[in-house]
Amino acid sequence: MRPSDALLLLLAVLPLLLTLVNGTLSPDSHKPKSKLKESNLLRGPQDSDVFSLGLVNPEPLSKDILTNHKGYFKETGLRRFNGTTLGYVTPWNSHGYDVAKIFAKKFDIISPVWLQVVKQGDRYGIAGVHDIDAGWLSDLRKKGKQHNQRTVKVFPRFIFDHFTDRDIKLLLSDAQERKKVNDELIKCCKENGFDGLVLELWSQLAGRIDDKILYTLVLQMAKELQKQKLRLILVVPPFRKDTGNLFGEKHMDKLYKHIFAFSLMTYDFSSVQRPGANAPLYFVRKSVEMIAPDGCPDMEAKRAKILLGLNMYGNDYTPDGGGPITFSQYLDLVKHVKKHLTYDERDVENFFEIKNENGRHIVFYPTLYSINERIKLAQELGTGISIWELGQGLNYFYDLF
Repeated sequence: MRPSDALLLLLAVLPLLLTLVNGTLSPDSHKPKSKLKESNLLRGPQDSDVFSLGLVNPEPLSKDILTNHKGYFKETGLRRFNGTTLGYVTPWNSHGYDVAKIFAKKFDIISPVWLQVVKQGDRYGIAGVHDIDAGWLSDLRKKGKQHNQRTVKVFPRFIFDHFTDRDIKLLLSDAQERKKVNDELIKCCKENGFDGLVLELWSQLAGRIDDKILYTLVLQMAKELQKQKLRLILVVPPFRKDTGNLFGEKHMDKLYKHIFAFSLMTYDFSSVQRPGANAPLYFVRKSVEMIAPDGCPDMEAKRAKILLGLNMYGNDYTPDGGGPITFSQYLDLVKHVKKHLTYDERDVENFFEIKNENGRHIVFYPTLYSINERIKLAQELGTGISIWELGQGLNYFYDLF
């Protein structure tokens, strides 16, 4: 069944579902009896990877997911993907800190989502420094060290927080104001031993102000960082019909020689208002090709700087709307699936429909197969990868990288 057909069926039975949900249910009245013995569940380092175990297939069985998801191949330094790989970690999802350390050799860059640029009267400051974990950073670099002494780099993500329109206007119009911000960013990076930073600003401003002003802001920051041997990664949005091409080929042409990499947000294709796949494969491909089309000048260099976004979260659509889910909610839902997950050939994603004590659910969440197909696409296109975010996925996913 196609996702759209499933959603029409869901809407058709909505009145009945609401009646059932409002009824009295005991907590365990609809929970399936577990057939998986605790001793059969794989955990931690394993002698075989997901490919050897035959787990990377388009219609995975629910029981195989539940049995194997906590395990991972013991050779955690083995890399299958040779492009630049960035992983985001967040303070609200602490499992990501452990994932980053366990698989540190698989990543070129880890980006902790810790910091915000804030306005303090006429001055600028950095908020979120209390989240910086020096001990974890030290462990991460030790575990990420390769035989050639290269180690994983740390580029924290920065956003501009609680800036008014007046604050933004001043920043964009005054080079001295921009220098004040850049000085604060440089100071923070130097004091904490960061290798650069990830800037999330383009999506908030693109389409609202002239491109030339945005170029000036980003290029001045990149050049001042470069003087201090720091690098800049710019977060950029994909092409969407509703917003247009906020970052396209013309922007890439202007910036790619000065920016270290571009973290492309190729996810969140669907929403509660428009349910469906999280990141259809055709959408991911088109998003890259809109920025660096086949045969464009310096295509290989441009694409190598694009970090194709992979989501490690999913969505659970319900009669009341639903919303994003991470691995723990997913595992609670997938245990209700009796056989295999449904595969959508067009979107190259898996989904399933279940009914539990809370009502009916249509769930989209990454699988080994869907992630591997996107890694293969990145290899084909010559891009890197950015993962949002490490703590949201299943441990055995990292065998793929």
